[in-house]
Amino acid sequence: MQSLDIQGFSYEERQGILPSLTSAFADCGGWILNRKTLSPTTMEFRVEIQLRAVIDLYASIIASGLELTRAGHLGFTHLCTCRKNLTTPADLGQIVTIRLEISFLEDATLQSLFLSAGDRA
Repeated sequence: MQSLDIQGFSYEERQGILPSLTSAFADCGGWILNRKTLSPTTMEFRVEIQLRAVIDLYASIIASGLELTRAGHLGFTHLCTCRKNLTTPADLGQIVTIRLEISFLEDATLQSLFLSAGDRA
């Protein structure tokens, strides 16, 4: 089983993007394993999806308005490349676990951004 950590952000309000994301997960056959709030401006989703549906999930996440980091785009690109090169139904049925961390920048204040940056140092 492969796993992927993705970070993204949005300038939209939670109420606007969260329904789109949960629909994107469901439409691609994904299972939401966990959904939790990490801070007042950050949420985390843990999702399992079959490798065959990773392109659809990637496109749906982008279409929902979520901006991904460069590393997030590279991670999805890697999975899409793996999918392209695997052809047997068993290979395409592999389960991938995705941890998606979303920062809502509309809710963030300058002070909270400085505090969270200090926590990572």
